[in-house]
Amino acid sequence: MRHFDLSPLYRSTVGFDRLFSLLDQVSGVEAANAYPPYNIERTGENAYRISVAVAGFAEADLTIETRENTLIIKGGRERSEAGDKTEVLYQGIAARAFERRFQLADHVSVTGASLANGLLHVDLVREIPEAAKPRRIAIGGATPLVEAKHAA
Repeated sequence: MRHFDLSPLYRSTVGFDRLFSLLDQVSGVEAANAYPPYNIERTGENAYRISVAVAGFAEADLTIETRENTLIIKGGRERSEAGDKTEVLYQGIAARAFERRFQLADHVSVTGASLANGLLHVDLVREIPEAAKPRRIAIGGATPLVEAKHAA
């Protein structure tokens, strides 16, 4: 009972990659796959892309929304019983409804989404506000004085 499985945290977060890569190195834990399969990629220094395999789903069947620091991707298809006269002998392509949630780090926002070749791509960017960026403080002997302008 001394081992904790943190893999759900690893596979559903974006922007915490430095922390989780350190945890992965220490523990050697690999994330488990779930439906639908997906990739999280770093496309730039502060840019990410989540690619979700959504074969068989159209744009109208998918919804993407963000709430606070959570990205929610939902998919669901309505089956048409009246017009479909075919009998499926083997169904290897899963078309069940799904909901996938990803925890986003602070200052990570969605910039766009596209659907191509059965893959849903969600582009993300981390935009750190100027006030939160590290600042270099000059070391000097005297502190400069700020002159106040008086209104006449």
